[in-house]
Amino acid sequence: MQKINDCFNKVKKDCFRFILSQETKKDKFKNKDKMIKSFLIPVSFWIAKKTNKKKPFIIGLAGGQGTGKTTISSILTLILQKYFKLNVFKVSIDDFYKTRKQREILSSNKHPLLKTRGVPGTHDVNLILELFKRVKSKKFKSLQIPKFNKAIDDRCKKNLWYKLKSKPDVVIFEGWCVGAKPQTVKQLRTSINSLERIHDQDLKWRTYVNNQLKTKYKTLFKQLNGLLYLKAKNFKLLRNWRLKQERKLKAQTKNKKNLKIMNNDDVLNFMQTYQRITQQMFKDTIKNSSIVMNLNDNHQIQSIKIRK
Repeated sequence: MQKINDCFNKVKKDCFRFILSQETKKDKFKNKDKMIKSFLIPVSFWIAKKTNKKKPFIIGLAGGQGTGKTTISSILTLILQKYFKLNVFKVSIDDFYKTRKQREILSSNKHPLLKTRGVPGTHDVNLILELFKRVKSKKFKSLQIPKFNKAIDDRCKKNLWYKLKSKPDVVIFEGWCVGAKPQTVKQLRTSINSLERIHDQDLKWRTYVNNQLKTKYKTLFKQLNGLLYLKAKNFKLLRNWRLKQERKLKAQTKNKKNLKIMNNDDVLNFMQTYQRITQQMFKDTIKNSSIVMNLNDNHQIQSIKIRK
């Protein structure tokens, strides 16, 4: 307990400053002390214990839309850097979305729904695998990592990409579908929402996405040394949190030109593309995760389970 208190005293100022930057007038964080002290610091100790200097510890951080993946991964990064003096690189699977032009080509060749970013098949998996290969290399050289701007629904210009200058001790790889497993053919046959019933009557879209999970994404997720899962109680909660997330994106975006920020109806339609995999992850990912954080209805960490 003394180590937890010591860590908390050293990192709380930086953590609180970050949390403040994420708040809006309508959306304030509650129980910040408990979130950091009872949950995120113990997770940081677990990660730090797993690291070694020979190769980076790559941990996936998964959770449905709006669960707080970016916030949690950012605070973990702060703690690992400040208290444990580790070199941490945090990146989202979202930053590896194919460009809007690439998705337009994909939608023409495979299925119109693939124009919408999000599902497996809309990321450049080869780029992510190259990143993991490079950070594990003994002869590491600095590299650039793509950065995606959701407000314009496209990649940023190259001069705005992330620059990884030194070999990391820890890579936090976060994303809504990180660690997702494919479904059976029988599961795919039943439409689960209006989007599937209307726009994917021949199962072509969901089959393509599922095959991506069976192949490229399976190879990708095998690269992970551990998985942390933020579990919401149900999909309805995720919808509400995702609506809140979009409001925050709008409030924080200064340049309103060419915005691709969604209204409520857009968000609800968009969420339907995520629903099948997200609901399957409620069942699968608990079994396969190193750490499960259970979230309550108020968007707070309620309990945590860490596998040794």
